[in-house]
Amino acid sequence: MQQSHEPAALAEMTAFAAIAEARSFTRAAARVGRDATILSRRLQSLEARLGVRLLSRTTRSVSLTEAGAEFLVRVRAILASVDEAEAVASAHAGGGPRGVLRLALPGTFGRMWIGPLLPRFLAEFPDVRIEAEFSNRFTDLVAENFDVAVRLGSLEDSRLVARKVATRRRLLCAAPSYLARKGRPETPQALLDHACLGFSGFQTFPAWEMTDREGRRARIEVSGPLVTDDAEVLVDAAVQGVGLMMSTDWLVGRELADGRLVPVLEEWTLADEGAVYVVTPSAKGKAAKTRAFTDWIGKRFAPEPPWRR
Repeated sequence: MQQSHEPAALAEMTAFAAIAEARSFTRAAARVGRDATILSRRLQSLEARLGVRLLSRTTRSVSLTEAGAEFLVRVRAILASVDEAEAVASAHAGGGPRGVLRLALPGTFGRMWIGPLLPRFLAEFPDVRIEAEFSNRFTDLVAENFDVAVRLGSLEDSRLVARKVATRRRLLCAAPSYLARKGRPETPQALLDHACLGFSGFQTFPAWEMTDREGRRARIEVSGPLVTDDAEVLVDAAVQGVGLMMSTDWLVGRELADGRLVPVLEEWTLADEGAVYVVTPSAKGKAAKTRAFTDWIGKRFAPEPPWRR
């Protein structure tokens, strides 16, 4: 009877994935808590068994070969399934949520509204360790082996299980000092005579689209002294009275609460899509650590999200 290679194969795949993701033997060794020489031997054994080179390495860099890139996608899925199986088994044993929880969080939103909550989550679930990435880039949860992501807007990836945890809305706002100096616009057309701060990340930029309570629509091509793709820069400029800005409520919630910014044209609703979602790869939807985090965040954002309190 042929001897099983399953335990060795799993160790080899774990080593390969760690090296491929870290692009370094030493960083991979630190991440998985193994000596770099052990990871190197496991990688060599894996490549010898498969008969193909998975990683190209020099004295200064490590990179995936074409075969390695394709293999990594499948290895991540296998390792994710193993993690899920272990988490489910631990839950049945009464162990509760445990293990490494990898989070993909949007940069600004994540730093403002999720990051400050993480210490409280860790205090409640001490057997969980979090690895969080704060970035505005699109992350492929399945390919990059993330357990949970927070997404803003609309969702299109059918491989994900989504839970809506909060609504969001766009609004126009300005500093009281600006309105005292320039006056308050009473109609969308009046925006043409105002300094409007431009966020180039909006899909309709430089147009602001809005609808009133009677269904009338307006589309205004705005202009002003500052255009940027960094929304936080615009918030600072608006607070200092540079101009009006179109924003999402979660971004300016603190400024609205303390009066540094005030809403304008409140009877008009600005075009927006989507909400705030917590999403998981469908294959990880039942992992105890994943379920614990999604439930916990959902409770923190209910019945109203923190930026409206």
